[in-house]
Amino acid sequence: MRGSGFGFERDSGNFLRMILAEAVIGDFVSRALREDLADGLDLTSQLCLPNAPRGLARITAREAGVIAGLPLAEHAFGAQDSGAEISLACGEGEAVELGQLVMSVRAEAKALLAAERTALNFLQRLSGIASMTRAFVDAVAGTGAVILETRKTAPTLRALDKYAVRVGGGQNHRMGLYDQVLIKENHIALAAPASYAETVARAVQGASAAVIAEARSLDEARMAVESGAAVVMLDNMEPSKELAEVIREIRQLAAKLGRQVAIEASGGINLGNVRGYADCGVDRISVGALTHSVSALDLSMLVEARD
Repeated sequence: MRGSGFGFERDSGNFLRMILAEAVIGDFVSRALREDLADGLDLTSQLCLPNAPRGLARITAREAGVIAGLPLAEHAFGAQDSGAEISLACGEGEAVELGQLVMSVRAEAKALLAAERTALNFLQRLSGIASMTRAFVDAVAGTGAVILETRKTAPTLRALDKYAVRVGGGQNHRMGLYDQVLIKENHIALAAPASYAETVARAVQGASAAVIAEARSLDEARMAVESGAAVVMLDNMEPSKELAEVIREIRQLAAKLGRQVAIEASGGINLGNVRGYADCGVDRISVGALTHSVSALDLSMLVEARD
């Protein structure tokens, strides 16, 4: 049942609608604009463009990638000029090529310049995440394994980072410490003298949701299954015949106990080895690099005066 979800992955449509709710977009964009425009002031435009005409801005891709964040960019321009005329040349989640037009905006010149950096910052970061996610998803295509991000997100931008992962075709891990139980090595160390098995069992007995347990060895993986964990997270194990055998043993043990257990790989995963993990038989692959080491997609905006 690889890639079946095991009840952890959120419904894509509902999650995206929640993140893209107008009130949420407005909050993110207004905070970003305030960083750039204290008291609404753009000193350079005020001095250089006292009688600025309307302008036409074109945002284009300076490299190939997957576009994400268009609703935030639209909101940024609309917040500066309610009469802005916005035309999208591609859709959210669509792949673009070098030089391709992404969107154009006709609005007051000062409004275009005031919104430019906020719009591009959102577009470039989220498109970078979506592009990297798409590359990982493509790398494991046909295996049944799913790609997830982690909590290694930009502070206060987690919802948007995770949204961009969904746009790129990945799935979401927990949103925070509050919505899933994930037992890691530090929990085990601090729970002493309780054993690994006792700590996992205690969490399983007290949790209202399924429990994920990190395992650093086959012995810990066995104990996680026997103690009731719904997901066994194999941490920092290299893809190999030995890992494939560990996964087979975990599945055999779960079947013997009449349980369904998902197997996740994490730690040190990159585009060069992710297919190896998928081919070993894991259900889920969590990749921190999707959000913590992402390179922004290179986009540019050029403006010309228009009556």
